[in-house]
Amino acid sequence: MSETNNESFKTEMIAEIKRIQSELNELKIIKKNIVKKSAKKKVVKRKPARKTAAKKKAVKRKPARKTVKRKTTRRK
Repeated sequence: MSETNNESFKTEMIAEIKRIQSELNELKIIKKNIVKKSAKKKVVKRKPARKTAAKKKAVKRKPARKTVKRKTTRRK
């Protein structure tokens, strides 16, 4: 009894899977048609390229002044 139940369950599941697969294929075909329609792009006129600004010259920094040690005077 359980074997026949099991077999019928398997056949029902296989039939359901095939039905779902066919629906999925239909949806894929519909999607392909939609993509083909929207794939047509409008031709856009290209604007001439902008001239790039001249690069600024790097400003060299002056080296730090060397500090001179001052002689300390003793106060009386």
